[in-house]
Formats: sequence, structure tokens, C-alpha cells
Amino acid sequence: MNNRPIGIDLFAGAGGMSLGFEQAGFDVAAAVEVDPVHCAVHEYNFPQTAILAESVAGLSAKKIREVAGIGNKQIDCVFGGPPCQGFSLIGHRVLDDPRNELVMEFVRLVAELDARTFVFENVKGLTVGKHKRFLEELVQEFEQREYEVNFENRKGTVLNAANFGVPQHRHRLILVGAKKGEKLPCYPSLITTAADGKKPIADLPNGPTVEDAIGDLPDADRFASLLNRDTVNTKYDAPSTYAAKLRALTNDAWDFGYKRHWAPSTLTSSARTKHTEISRRRFTETEPGNVEPISRFFKLAPYGLSNTLRAGTDGARGAFTSPRPVHYKYPRCITVREMARLHGFPDWFRFHVTKWHGARQIGNAVPPPLARAIAASVIQALGILPTRPEKTLALGRKELLEMDLSAASRNYGVPTPPSRRDRKSGARKRKQEEIEAQIKATGSAYA
Repeated sequence: MNNRPIGIDLFAGAGGMSLGFEQAGFDVAAAVEVDPVHCAVHEYNFPQTAILAESVAGLSAKKIREVAGIGNKQIDCVFGGPPCQGFSLIGHRVLDDPRNELVMEFVRLVAELDARTFVFENVKGLTVGKHKRFLEELVQEFEQREYEVNFENRKGTVLNAANFGVPQHRHRLILVGAKKGEKLPCYPSLITTAADGKKPIADLPNGPTVEDAIGDLPDADRFASLLNRDTVNTKYDAPSTYAAKLRALTNDAWDFGYKRHWAPSTLTSSARTKHTEISRRRFTETEPGNVEPISRFFKLAPYGLSNTLRAGTDGARGAFTSPRPVHYKYPRCITVREMARLHGFPDWFRFHVTKWHGARQIGNAVPPPLARAIAASVIQALGILPTRPEKTLALGRKELLEMDLSAASRNYGVPTPPSRRDRKSGARKRKQEEIEAQIKATGSAYA
């Protein structure tokens, strides 16, 4: 581990927080993620990180340590964003709602892993209305386990990724805490201002814009091969300062993370989307910074910021794709790679080859520059001077990016989670079996 601080990523997804923490100077020893497709992508990008393809519910700290191969080493930070969606009736504790079980599992693992610090990430809606009770109870749970939480004015701190060098408006609730006796981390200082993309040109953000992020990328519609695959060898235009770093062209491109062996001339995650001529005409007629009235897709403004990139739903909830915004220059939705640029992912970072999985992995991720800023504050509180590793890592097997849910489940030896379509099919099958049994017993399906 080269004496770098050790982090554990719970609810890891494809690895937005893993990447940010690595770039800040952490070694992410283990990542826990229940979706095996996300696990495969995480394994591809983080070959040194042990991946646990399972739920945190009931997962032991001992197993995490064993799989990560860290024995009894001190864990410096546990981080993650557990889903929390249940709110009990008056008179009941919010955290007792079964739908918030995973939040309690997060608290439990922080304590059982004896982490020096933790970072809890979630939606900003938890800071308003009745949801405030949730945060107060969460702080109490941590305090009962001998952890102090940076909870100023009894409210959570919401950070906008656009204030940390990301060309996208994206607000996330962040709670940071430390084991009692450790120094409590502070929140990171803002490094950019985030003007609204609809404001006059004189009131632009002082950080990167949409054009800075994706203006150097070639138009995916130029390549017929991208109708059937997500990669092509090509040339890029001159990059902005922001894009140059994501292309690993600058001296500080890797921050305090590990360099990767990769092919800079290959455009990845850029499978094309087929649009009708009518849709393309409507996209062309829509002014940047406005919503196309029929599709309701937002058209990006070149000198502004992207709207929040959404994930859509997973297979268990119908597999609906969240609409991707329209490119400011071309009459099409942006590609997965263009989404990744707007999210702060470097070009070496790969996603699943399908647009649905790839877009979902980005939409669910914490932008790495935001995670990096938070992790840097944690390292400072720990009194650790971050170091740049000399080792260069080889990325994982390409097959990891191509696995569907069944193949990924087999790869990790876990059951394939049922999709909503599977559940409906199963219900229909059971109903048919009931009817057939009824006919056999009574001679009629209407008895």
C-alpha cells in the first residue's frame, strides 16, 4: 500500500468516489457493490481494489478485511452513499423504517471497521422539511458509536459539484465525521463559481464550461462503426485546460492517483444514438440552454454548465433510461463519453459498452473532482501528506465491460437479481399454473 491511507468504498457503483479518493492520495482497498454489472466496471478501472459483489446487509468487517488482504491494518476512511427512502410516521424513529436498513448498515460497518473517519453522501433533499429528522437521528447513531460528526447548525452540508471544477450543476449532501479523539475533517473550500448557463455572457462561471468539457471530442455521428460498438480510433481537436487534464496531457493529470496504461488515440464510450430526422430538426431549432418542447430534452449551452445528469432506473424498477441532454453543436443526445467529461471522469476511465448501463453508471456516481476535494480535506485532518505513486496499473479485461447482468452474476458467483420484467413474467407464469390447476380440478377456469 506504499504507506498511503486506506479507504473502503461502500455502495461503490462504477467508482466515482473510489476515483476521487484515489486521486486525493488514498489506496481504496475494497469496494462493496450489490450490482454485478457495476462491479465488473469497477474491477476494470481499479485492478488493485478488491471487489465484493454483495449487499452490505449482514456483511462483516472481518470479511471485508480478509478479501482486501489488509489484515488488522488501520482503515483511515470509510465512504459511500447508502440509499435512504423511508420516513416513519410521527412518533417513530426514521431510521427504524425498514427501507433505511442500509443506512444503519453503513453506520455499523464504519464502527466495526474501526475507521478513523467516514464520509456519508446522499441527496440534498435530506436537509429540508421532515427529512431533517433523519439527519439528526443519523448523527445520534454515529455519536452512540463514538464518532463525532461535522454537523454545523444541525443541518447537513450540501455541496455543488460545479463549485469544485465540474461543468455540471449537481448538489449532494455530504456528512463527514471522525472517531472521537481524531481531528474532525472540515469541508473543502470552493474553487470555482457556478453561474447559471442561462445568465448573460458577462456572468459566466469561472470554472470549466460545457464547451471546455466536450468541445475537443470528435462528433460520434461521423463514424458508422459507432452504431455497433462504442470505440473508434480517431484524432481530437485542441483541448481546453479542463479537457487536457482528462486526456492525461498535463503534468498534474493523475493528481495523487495511479497512472493507467491506456490508448489515448481511442475514443471510448461513444456508441451512437439513432434519431429520426424530425427529432434532429427539433434539436437544431431549440436554442441552447432551453428544453426541446416535444421530447423535453435539455439542450446544453456551450458557455454554461450542464444540467444534472440523471441515472434513470435499474432493471428491478423497469430499466428506464433518463434522458441525456442534447449537444450544443450537433442535433443529437450526448454520448456516454461526453457525459463522463461533464462529470469529471478522465478519458482512460471506461464504462459498460451499452448506452443504458454506461449512462446509469455516470448518473449514479459522485463526480470525481468533488470526491477528490472532500477526500483531500479528510487526508489533511488525518495529518497525512499525500504522495504520488510510481507504479502504473494495467486496466482490467475488456470482457468486464461487455457483461450483461447474467454474465456478471456468473463472474462473481452471485444469483442474478430479478428485473421487474422477470417478476412480471414470473407472476404471469404462476397465474397460468393456478388456472391450469383449477381447470384440472373443476373443468373450468371460471369456477
